[in-house]
Amino acid sequence: MPYVNIKVTDEGVTAEQKRQLIAGTTELLVKVLNKNPSTTFVLIEEVNTDNWGIGYQSVTELRQADS
Repeated sequence: MPYVNIKVTDEGVTAEQKRQLIAGTTELLVKVLNKNPSTTFVLIEEVNTDNWGIGYQSVTELRQADS
């Protein structure tokens, strides 16, 4: 019973993109590990860029610096 947690920033990931992530992740586990898709769980969490840090800065700060 695989459980996969995908975390992405909350910057406009569409429902279709999420569907593709779920299907693609499930298919990968089926092909590589021979897992049953009906017992494979994929959770997508969208994280605000203020709550995601790289080094000493939040992603929000890093993106503002790149602008």
